[in-house]
Amino acid sequence: MPDITIESTPDDRWRVSHLGRLMGLALRRFDERVLNLMAHDANVPLALSNLAAREQIGAAHIHITRHLGLQGSRLTELAQSAGISKQAMGDLVTQCEAWGLVQREPDVRDARARLIVFTDTGLLWLEAFRQAVAQAEAEFRAQVGDDVATVVALGLEAYGSELPGARAAVPPR
Repeated sequence: MPDITIESTPDDRWRVSHLGRLMGLALRRFDERVLNLMAHDANVPLALSNLAAREQIGAAHIHITRHLGLQGSRLTELAQSAGISKQAMGDLVTQCEAWGLVQREPDVRDARARLIVFTDTGLLWLEAFRQAVAQAEAEFRAQVGDDVATVVALGLEAYGSELPGARAAVPPR
């Protein structure tokens, strides 16, 4: 084992101030704000609003909202797009199915496969999500300024575009 010398008072501020941690904190704050807005949205079905208000719906459930195609997606596609395991996505889909957000339908392209699709309630949820994201983004812009917000968005888009499938997910500006 190599001999490692540690200073008596090491400067370990980097552990709480590095870019990855800051992005993670920002994402957590953003997702929490979006869920809070959705919990108080009159257009969200009451049962879902109550689940969001009681923090039963969390950031993990937002994966489905963010990644499920409007025409539906196969479970494997959904899991890959969200960057989580097929099993974890299957559990989320099952919960969202119980809440009436999504349903499984036969895939007309492959009789062996199933598509996950939004229900009418799920589409209401999706619209509430769109509005909450727009408001949270507006709040971010108001807090940091338009110029900084634009630079952050462009930088994150460029940095994140290196992930497989990311370029297809980012609409042109």
